[in-house]
Amino acid sequence: MSERYENVWDALSDTREEAANMRLRSDLAMAVIRKIEATKWTQREAAMKCGITQPRLNDLLRGRISRFSLDALVNIATALGCDVRIAVGV
Repeated sequence: MSERYENVWDALSDTREEAANMRLRSDLAMAVIRKIEATKWTQREAAMKCGITQPRLNDLLRGRISRFSLDALVNIATALGCDVRIAVGV
């Protein structure tokens, strides 16, 4: 019988904690990418606004989220004016 997962991060992660962290980083990365695409900034302009280098931004735009901590993504998102909030269900 095959195992079923609630989402892809649960399938790829060894622990629930790791899956939650990856899910949050993925959500933040997607918000940053949407914001940059909506503004039509060049990678150079966007990188300057994010406070990171253009090659680092390129990593993010190519989906290499494992290279970014949750803190780094929060900082990037807020630098772009995103309102970052975490919802915790109990």
